[in-house]
Amino acid sequence: MNVYFLFIGGPEIFVIMLIVVMVFGADKIPDIARGLGKGIRQVKDATNDIKREINDSSKEHGLDNSIGKDIKKEIDSVKENIDDLTGPIKRQL
Repeated sequence: MNVYFLFIGGPEIFVIMLIVVMVFGADKIPDIARGLGKGIRQVKDATNDIKREINDSSKEHGLDNSIGKDIKKEIDSVKENIDDLTGPIKRQL
C-alpha cells in the first residue's frame, strides 16, 4: 500500500529532500523550516483576526450568529439528501 502526500509518493519525497539538502546545505534547513513556521503562524493569526473582526462587527450591528447556524443546518441537510440519493449508486459501483 502506497502512502501519498499531495500526490507525491515516498521515493519522490526522498528525492526532493535530498535535492533541498544539496542546494541549501544541512545547516540552512532549520532556518528555512523556522521561517516557514513563522509564515504559517502569521497567516493563521491573520485569519483568526479577520474572524474576530467579523464576529465583533456583527455583534456591534446587532446581527445574530443564528443566521450562520441556520445556513450550516441547511447545507448539512442538502449534503444528507445528496448522500441518500447517491448511496445506492455508490454501492452498485
